[in-house]
Amino acid sequence: MLTSPVRGASPADDFTYGCADDGAGLPARVAIFGEDEGVRRQIGADLGGAGFRSIDGGPLRSLLEGPIALLGDVVVVDCTVMGSRGIDAMMLAGLARLDMRVARSGAKLIVATNLAGLDDVFAVLDQSNPQILVSPTRAERVIAVGRVMGEAGAARLREMGEEDRVALLRLSQQVEAIAHSLDRMGHAVSAGAAVGELKRDYRGPGMVSAPVFGAQHADPAPAAVPPLPDPQMVRQIIAGRQARARFFAPELFGDPAWDMLLDLTAAHGEGTRVSVTSLCIAAGVPATTALRWLTQMVESGIFVRVPDPDDRRRAFIALSDKAIAAMSGYFASLRTPLLQAA
Repeated sequence: MLTSPVRGASPADDFTYGCADDGAGLPARVAIFGEDEGVRRQIGADLGGAGFRSIDGGPLRSLLEGPIALLGDVVVVDCTVMGSRGIDAMMLAGLARLDMRVARSGAKLIVATNLAGLDDVFAVLDQSNPQILVSPTRAERVIAVGRVMGEAGAARLREMGEEDRVALLRLSQQVEAIAHSLDRMGHAVSAGAAVGELKRDYRGPGMVSAPVFGAQHADPAPAAVPPLPDPQMVRQIIAGRQARARFFAPELFGDPAWDMLLDLTAAHGEGTRVSVTSLCIAAGVPATTALRWLTQMVESGIFVRVPDPDDRRRAFIALSDKAIAAMSGYFASLRTPLLQAA
């Protein structure tokens, strides 16, 4: 199996497997960082089997001093947290520095963590538009590298339209589902897909029908925006949606964007703050999938990041003003019997 190119290796060693391209026809390089050397080796071996050339960048703490020399087309970081504690300050400082370096270089950043470290990772990574994986399998890591490579290649060819982005996001979810199935059967997986942005059409009182998110549109007339419904009513709708899983397979109803919108709508009325981890749980899908939707909705202006004034390592998620107006218009358009039955 192909691993990192090392000094003294035979030139033939680099061609044991065909190397993956970075979208411009050049061999793709992946730099791997993480505290556990065994995990770094495993990631390198898995990527080597998929045709990527990997570089062992070492632990995150090594990034605190000196230049960051080992940087590939893609940077993969393992930030898995043991127990319920968050990520320690030194690791976060190294991650923040890497985030800025990746953003300046134009590389792609993939960070793997678990629920215990998710809020810390999400808060500190605000420069490089990273892909964040939550408790990923080995297959999902490889798929993530293929996805960002495909995204970079597509960007070189053309600027993707909104419909392309939505289709690619759906395709990404399908590829992840396939990866889970293959993992259960014990097969190795290598795949790639690109991730896109969310788009929704709506028409509310005083609004022009147009793609709302990710496109220019007419703002609602201030006087026409109705109030949001009582948060208890929204919670009842959420409970009703969750109750379906008792009678049908949950996969039949996966709609993370809407479930997150409902949760934030209720929280807005209650005056409570919602963490990234809490919102991913509310989405009702695997955390990595939920986080991808959440990130795209932040980029599209549906959600906004709200820094915690008491702890700079944390960030909360809230509805944007446009999203509040859209949700208000949606609920106002519903008739009472339909709302009660939702």
